[in-house]
Amino acid sequence: MLQEAKLPTQAETEQKAEQEVRAGLSLQDAILYAQRLHRSQQLEGAETLYRRILAIAPGHPDVLHFLGLARFQRGYPDEAVESLRAAISQQPGYPDFHSNLGNIYMSEGRIEEALASYRKALELAPGRADFHNNLGALFRASGQLEAAEAEYQRAIKLDPEHFRAYNNLGMLAAARGDAEAAVRYYCQSITLTPGHPEGHKLLGLAYYQLGRLEEAAAVFRDWLQLDPGNPTAIHHLAACSGHDVPTRASDDYVEQTFDGFASSFEEQLQNRLSYRAPEHVATALQRCLPQSARQFDILDLGCGTGLCGPLVHPWAASLTGVDLSVGMLNKAEAKGCYDRLYKIELTDFLLKPEQQGSWGLILSADTLCYFGPLDAVAKAAHGALRPGGLLAFSVEDVAGKAAPAGHVLNPHGRYAHAEGYLRRCLAQADLDLLSIDSVTLRTEGGKPVPGWVIVGQRA
Repeated sequence: MLQEAKLPTQAETEQKAEQEVRAGLSLQDAILYAQRLHRSQQLEGAETLYRRILAIAPGHPDVLHFLGLARFQRGYPDEAVESLRAAISQQPGYPDFHSNLGNIYMSEGRIEEALASYRKALELAPGRADFHNNLGALFRASGQLEAAEAEYQRAIKLDPEHFRAYNNLGMLAAARGDAEAAVRYYCQSITLTPGHPEGHKLLGLAYYQLGRLEEAAAVFRDWLQLDPGNPTAIHHLAACSGHDVPTRASDDYVEQTFDGFASSFEEQLQNRLSYRAPEHVATALQRCLPQSARQFDILDLGCGTGLCGPLVHPWAASLTGVDLSVGMLNKAEAKGCYDRLYKIELTDFLLKPEQQGSWGLILSADTLCYFGPLDAVAKAAHGALRPGGLLAFSVEDVAGKAAPAGHVLNPHGRYAHAEGYLRRCLAQADLDLLSIDSVTLRTEGGKPVPGWVIVGQRA
């Protein structure tokens, strides 16, 4: 069933939240209920209840704090900062308020403000290992690797079982090109928390960086022993072992990966990885478009946080985005340029009867790298385009790797495609190839990731 980004039960959730408050819940019970909604990602319902509580208890610091976190998760960082600052004004001596304000600043790339918040949190609670770990992450993001290492080591000294600090030391070692040291730190993290997914994933990817694919596969097998059915472990085991390779990444894998990545997606990719896929796709499209006059119905497949939205909005009579991650859709909604957002698998959306012949432009930046064969997507896009409509998308390049079928699942978990395959795929879908450009999509491990940007047209 087609689902908008606002979950189908949202109106019912908000109504129930209001009824609960009117029914005379105690203040503490109302806060606990709002937190349950918050933890279950029913963010609008949680916000509704937080605001109702604040109407009864203006300036309640905990509720201002939680409201700020919810606003941030929904993609409104300025409002989140305002709410956190209001909480701090009510209770300036509570260190977690300062730390979480720092986390928001960090996710927005506001390094100096984040640093001030983290230092204030540590001034109030110098023995908190998690605060030192956060400060280490800030130093790493700003290129101060020795300072970052010192903070991670302080965190471990304060809490020898702080597995996240070991993970961060592993990532720091990987950033320095010392994959062997990264493996040691990740192993320590897993020893402390065998069931935690982050350490297993990082260790497997570290072995991949060393070219030790059998050991990488063994890590993911061990992870599946601890957590049978985990979609991330299944996907990366297939990628590293070459066995049971799926035709595309599963819906569960995509949701799990990007829901967990949503809050820091843009800062991580744009600021740290020189992520340029949306700009490349938009540039290729614009070469084929007339002067912008809000004249096209545009569909953004795998819209993520909405990075393509502002780039194509001048041509949009309407702009619709689809994605599998609610966390990503919440961020896209905050961009203010999408008319409709849907949580649905993109091929399923394209094949719906009401979508046939509906779109003047369809674009997809850095999403089809989670598909192997693209034939079904290309044919579905052809059906959803109007005559003369354009399809623009990016994928990664096989870059000389063996790919007899024209595509290959790389050990890092994304598919890459060969130029010849892409040309054949469009031709078989009755799409005329207008352009195919070799580009650098981003950097990864300090190396450029080569890719293709393709524009096709329904005749």
